[in-house]
Amino acid sequence: MTRENITRKDLADAINDKMGFSKRTCSTIVDEFFECIKQNLLVEKNVKLVQFGTFKVRKKSPRVGRNPKTGESMEISQRSMVSFKPSKVLRAEINRGQV
Repeated sequence: MTRENITRKDLADAINDKMGFSKRTCSTIVDEFFECIKQNLLVEKNVKLVQFGTFKVRKKSPRVGRNPKTGESMEISQRSMVSFKPSKVLRAEINRGQV
């Protein structure tokens, strides 16, 4: 199975096709949408998109890990990460065709 990435340009083109706005306007809409999500995640607010899913910032505690090359123990520092949990609707649609 081959996987392709969808780009911001692809999203802007899809908005252009459906809504008829200019390509420049569509590109601005996509950029502002992602900027809004980013700014909320930076201040650790959850971003919930109904029937799509939720983006959350999670704190990961420091832990001991190993360098796979040398086997040497090392501490992995505390960090934040973004996690995504798909909605039940999206999960059902994704799994509909798989058996």
